[in-house]
Amino acid sequence: MRGLARALQELARGPARAAGARGGLAVVLLNLCAAAPAAAELTAGAASVEVALPSGTPLAGYGGFPRRAWIPDVIDRRPHAFWLKPSEGVHDPLMVRALELASGETRVLWLAVDLVGIDPSLVGELRERLDRAGQGPSALIVSASHTHSGPGAFAHSALFGFLAIDRPSAGVRARILDGLARAAQEAHARRVPALVGAGRARVTGVAKSRLRAPLDPELGVLKVVSREGRPVALLWNYAVHGTALGKDNFLLSGDLMAEASARIERALEAPALFVNGAVGDVSPARRGREGARSMGEALAGGALGAWGQIKVEPDARLAAMTERVGVGAPALRIRNCVGRWVPRWLSLGLGWALPRSSEMVAVAVGRSAWVTVPGELETRLGLTLKAAVPRPLEHVFVAGVSNDYLGYFLTAAAYDRPSYIACGSLYGEGSGEAMSATAAALLSRLAASLSPEAPVASAPR
Repeated sequence: MRGLARALQELARGPARAAGARGGLAVVLLNLCAAAPAAAELTAGAASVEVALPSGTPLAGYGGFPRRAWIPDVIDRRPHAFWLKPSEGVHDPLMVRALELASGETRVLWLAVDLVGIDPSLVGELRERLDRAGQGPSALIVSASHTHSGPGAFAHSALFGFLAIDRPSAGVRARILDGLARAAQEAHARRVPALVGAGRARVTGVAKSRLRAPLDPELGVLKVVSREGRPVALLWNYAVHGTALGKDNFLLSGDLMAEASARIERALEAPALFVNGAVGDVSPARRGREGARSMGEALAGGALGAWGQIKVEPDARLAAMTERVGVGAPALRIRNCVGRWVPRWLSLGLGWALPRSSEMVAVAVGRSAWVTVPGELETRLGLTLKAAVPRPLEHVFVAGVSNDYLGYFLTAAAYDRPSYIACGSLYGEGSGEAMSATAAALLSRLAASLSPEAPVASAPR
């Protein structure tokens, strides 16, 4: 998130103690859901709900001034903001969009929300609430758009709270959790027999590279319609930061992605779920409200163009796998934030603030597959992952900033160059390649489960 690395740079200039060696990556399989050899009927339901936030909710994403309060609110004058200043109004409201897909014993619930990142404890609370209601899915994905003008004060993280989100407010968090649950329940209630198809469009002029490296201009689309052809939902995927609106903006907004989704919804009269891609080194090409409007228009045009070209599959299958991914010991390498003159071994351990593992989910819908990343993957790694499509799949898409937020996952070369994004890469030199390899292996196992000879795996929760 923007502001994370800059704040870490300031932190790195203070006293730091050297940390030990980083742990290797380990993968522990937690949960496996696969469709039966014969495709069961696919059903789908979707919903789009608006969340009214408390007045004065801080905005998350930029941790520096002017968003940061000069003096923390130690005397409780502001009910929801402590490290950051309160927001000053609403440009476009917080939206939660949900898509539920079900086939046989497999049920996938996907939520897209206008947040800068995802707190895994929020996902856990949502899962518990759905389980109590008898609506617990086989696989749950909560994807943040990565807007830097969405609400803060929702995460149980002292580190990210101080850096760019603000400390948690029970009132703000409750509203967001209620919105997630309400969208999920409405999507569940609207299920109908459905058809799906996937495709892609090429959209340029929207993004620029922070590394002067190749971009990914692909906009991926999952088209979901009823058996009668009525639009149920459009899920779209593109890699871009939600930073068209800068740190001087104090109005709640989903940035350019919200502009695009709103345009899609007006055209289709169905929910449009935005899922970010390998966004680690990608910034928007234009800034300000006019930039957000024009880029949103271009992205909406690409998504709607792809929708019109996609042919739905008559017998699409649904499968999902969830893994716990070990990411090693988190640490801030001081050199990455301060400069090349600092020795590589000098680091500040962050085990007190960040976990050693996270969740990764892979979902196959017809001939397309989607894999989550708990943070911001570098474009180069995302392109490699998308190019290695395991049969019988035809499309692979990266769902970044989903189910968790652990910072940037970079190539070893990008990690070794002191920079804004290297400063925010907190799991070591090989973490980007390891995360990408783990995702590729999970996709391969998921693809293998789709073969007619594959055994049906039970998935106790």
